[in-house]
Amino acid sequence: QGLKPLAPTDYPHLIFGTSKPAPGLAAADRFLGKNKVPDLQKVFQRSDGLPVHLKLGYPDKLLYRTTMALTIGGTIYCLVALFIASQPKKQ
Repeated sequence: QGLKPLAPTDYPHLIFGTSKPAPGLAAADRFLGKNKVPDLQKVFQRSDGLPVHLKLGYPDKLLYRTTMALTIGGTIYCLVALFIASQPKKQ
């Protein structure tokens, strides 16, 4: 019998390896949307003193503040848990 190879010698056909447009779409409807990259580049490259993670306004501020609150709350919780765990047990 001998040794068998670890990797298969025949590979399956690629499913997404085609550059054909989806059937039923006109040539103009190929992308189904507008390219938003130039607009976002203008927003993120504007020099207004804000860090990149806060440039998109209120949703970014909400996510940032939620993350900071959870981080600070988790740190306080861990410190309190360590303090309680380090106390001698009463009998």
